[in-house]
Amino acid sequence: MEKRFVAIWFRYLETDWMIIRQPRLKGIPFVFSSKVHNRMLVAAASPDAERHGIYPGIPLADAKAILPALEVFDQKPDRKQNLLKGIGEWCIRYTPIAAVDLPDGLILDASGCAHLWGGENEYLKEITCRLRTAGYDVAAAISTTVGTSWAVARFGNEKIIAPGGQLEALMSLPPAALRLEESILQRLKKLGFYQISSFITMPPSVLRRRFGQQLLDRIAEAVGNKAEPITPLQIIAPYEERLPCLEPLKTATAIKIAIERLLHGLCHRMKSEGKGVRRARLKCFRIDGEIQQVEIGTSRASHHVEHLFKLFELQVQTIRPALGIDLFLLEAIKIEEVSQAQEKLWAGPPGLDNARVSELLDRVSNKVGSDAIHRYLPVEQNWPERSFKVAASLDEKPSTAWRTDYPRPVLILRQPEPIQVTAPIPDYPPMNFRYKGALYETRKADGPERIEREWWIEEGQHRDYYVVEDKNGQRFWLFRSGHYSEDQTQQWFIHGFFA
Repeated sequence: MEKRFVAIWFRYLETDWMIIRQPRLKGIPFVFSSKVHNRMLVAAASPDAERHGIYPGIPLADAKAILPALEVFDQKPDRKQNLLKGIGEWCIRYTPIAAVDLPDGLILDASGCAHLWGGENEYLKEITCRLRTAGYDVAAAISTTVGTSWAVARFGNEKIIAPGGQLEALMSLPPAALRLEESILQRLKKLGFYQISSFITMPPSVLRRRFGQQLLDRIAEAVGNKAEPITPLQIIAPYEERLPCLEPLKTATAIKIAIERLLHGLCHRMKSEGKGVRRARLKCFRIDGEIQQVEIGTSRASHHVEHLFKLFELQVQTIRPALGIDLFLLEAIKIEEVSQAQEKLWAGPPGLDNARVSELLDRVSNKVGSDAIHRYLPVEQNWPERSFKVAASLDEKPSTAWRTDYPRPVLILRQPEPIQVTAPIPDYPPMNFRYKGALYETRKADGPERIEREWWIEEGQHRDYYVVEDKNGQRFWLFRSGHYSEDQTQQWFIHGFFA
């Protein structure tokens, strides 16, 4: 596939942005100023200020002398980069690869994208018209190289350069179109080289000796003899599907149709590679520049379209299309291998290994929250708080078996809570205990079960646990910390509840 790059040039980036924020400034000359070596200089000038002869780089005092009514605003050092970054992220609706080109431009890798808008002419027209409608004065060009696109956008007339036409497009342009340092441009001017055609055919050794290696590098990049990498604003997800819309979509039904189409493309590719989705994100780019997004998660890797669609369907109601959505982007942000055994479980026995069970858990967790459902696995630890862990997925296998030699509650508190106990001594269970203000009278009890701390992890008292049943049939897991002592009034704790 032939590489195609779009260069976008913002003639008055900062002043256009200021007019968008403060419409009263339209038609009024104003500038941004900054301090350079203890001198206040004009950093950016509005079109109306330039019509009075005020340009970036001149002293602010001279600008005020030319136009005493000139409005002046302070320049912020990171404003250009932040503006270009924000606009570049908006341009991701036209291509997955957009890069900032300081101080006043963007570079888009449009390879394989233009046909979605009916060709390069319509593609370029769509981008520039949308930016101009937003209030920015822009020019753009498309070619096979970044250098030629940059040059033609700023100095050329023909904005679409056919593959292989880079050299011809550069010939009539000034040397500044090659993005050269000012010192090189001055030397070229002194020798009378006012067009690239005046020197581009000269022997490389002559150009290198007189103007340095940068000139040769820029020529090579522009004509396509040397690759010029760009740094994208966002790293492209390995598994991603895009769906641009010719007309903005506003209804829930249309959004669901778009999601289903995206899932078919994504799942077909993942299935062919033996992979499945664990987490996926849907981004909806609205025509007003806002981005709506929703995420889903699965308990095990899946490339089952119907199942993933049901999970996204639960989230559709949270998407606010406003004036319409013109681009959908589906990213698989976490993927895992799908085992062949899983494929055979569609008609398998009930249990966690059954695919229908995992799908049910996915729907519940995506509806009420992923923190509402947990699966626990045993851990080889004596201390109850450390004897289990949360499983990362339904496919994770336990490293040891659950203990069944002693009774364990179905609910264990994260931290044992102190209780007030009336108990004979030294090793008898409590006759009654008070927990959160309520008094519980013991009818049956079993114990004690002594659990020692792991001495290689931490030091501390042992625990003597009792299974206690009150007169209402409720069963609790209580323990006394350490040996009985008359000096310690708070030795008893509640740690869990039985079914």
